[in-house]
This record gives sequence, structure tokens and C-alpha cells, in this order.
Amino acid sequence: MIIRNWTKVLFVISFISISSALIAEYFFNLQPCELCLKQRHPYYLILVCLVFIFFFKNLNKIWLYLVIQFSSVYGLFYSIWHVGVENKILKGPAGCSAMLTSSESASDLKAQILSKQVINCDEVIWSFFGISAASINTLVLLVIFIFNAIYLYKNNGIKKEKNIKKKFFIK
Repeated sequence: MIIRNWTKVLFVISFISISSALIAEYFFNLQPCELCLKQRHPYYLILVCLVFIFFFKNLNKIWLYLVIQFSSVYGLFYSIWHVGVENKILKGPAGCSAMLTSSESASDLKAQILSKQVINCDEVIWSFFGISAASINTLVLLVIFIFNAIYLYKNNGIKKEKNIKKKFFIK
């Protein structure tokens, strides 16, 4: 049933994921780090692809589902990296720490400190039952990756397999 309604399920998952991140940022003032922001990119791209899928019926949709597949891989890369940084297994990007340039005056240093919001990638700013948002995002993107692969196979792989059998084995 999930595969049959995959496009709708994918829309709901993506919409809830990006909405919850934006609500956490703008209503609860939970500022995202650099890796958190990168993890949002796949959801934006998935929603754009789904708009094309919903509104352009004659479009060859396999390419859009492949874009969704690759965007889930992109998101998995950043979310797994973020989980590794949170657990002190991996090193985060340079933007995840408070990089200040050397200065001769205290007022210039103060201006640098006040202009930058320091959000460290290795600090868990939100968790649900001890599971960080990055870990939850990893699971969500893994589900998207797996079910999208199943959807691609069921809607495109089997048809091509049958066509190949017809061409080469049945005369």
C-alpha cells in the first residue's frame, strides 16, 4: 500500500520533515548548524520534484524519481556525518566552530563575536527520547531511499525485465 501511494507518502514525509525543521528554527528559536542546513536540501528538492510529478502528468517521471533517489543519498551523507560529529566520531566542517580572525582591538573582536551566532555541530540542541534530530533525519532519509528504490524497481525495473525477455528469449 505504501508503494502504491508512494508519491503521496513521500510528499507527507518531506513536508513534515521540512516543516518541523522550520518550525523548530523560527518558532522555538532552535538555530541550526551548518550540517543541519545541508540536511534540508534533499527535502526542498524532493518537494520540487513532487510538484512536477503531480502537475505534469505526461512527464517521464523516472528521471524525477532518480533525482529523489540521489537527493536522499546526498541527505544521508550529511545526516550520517552529522551523527558522527555529534558522537565525536567524525570531525565537523570549519563552519561548525567559532572561527574568529585575529584582531588588535577589543572592539573589533567584540564585533566579530556579536555578529556570529555560534552553533556547534557537535552539540545536540534537540532530541526526542535521547535520539537527536540528526539521527531521526538519518532514519527518515534511509526510509525514503529504500522505499523510493522499491518504487523505482516495481514501476520501471520489472517492465524493462519483461521487455528484455521478450526481445531475447521469445521468438
